[in-house]
Amino acid sequence: MADDTLRVIEDLIETCRDGQAGFLEAAEKTTNHELRAFFSHHSLERGKFAGELENELRHLGQANPNRGTSVASKLHRAWIDIKHKLGGNDASVLESVENGEHNARNHYQEALHAGLPADLQAIVERQAESVFASHNQIRTLQDVYKRVA
Repeated sequence: MADDTLRVIEDLIETCRDGQAGFLEAAEKTTNHELRAFFSHHSLERGKFAGELENELRHLGQANPNRGTSVASKLHRAWIDIKHKLGGNDASVLESVENGEHNARNHYQEALHAGLPADLQAIVERQAESVFASHNQIRTLQDVYKRVA
C-alpha cells in the first residue's frame, strides 16, 4: 500500500478525532438543547468515522493507529472555551464549529482526489457526504442564530 494512502487515511482519522472533540466541546458550551443534541450526534458520528478508518489502517497492516487530536484542534477548543467564558453565546459557538467543519470539509475534499483504492474511496465518499451535509447545516444554523442575536 502506498505511503500516500496511509497518510491520507491518517489525516482523515485526525480530522475526525478533531471533529469529535470539537463537537463535544460545543455541546458542553451551548445553552440550547436542540443544538446540544445536534453537536452530540455529530461528535458520536465523527468518532464512528475515525474508528472505521482506524480499522481500515489495521487491515493495511498498521497495528496501532494514532487516536489523538491535532495541536490545532486543541487550540481551537481552547479558543471556544475562552470565548464562552467571555460571554460568548450560541452564535459564537456555531461560528467556531463552522470554522472546524470548514477545515474538515477541506480535508475530505483533498482525500476524495487522492487516488485511493476503490474500497477506501467508497468509505471516504460516504463519510464526506455526511461531513459536507453537516457543514451546510451548521452554516444554515449560523445564519438563523445571527438573525436572532
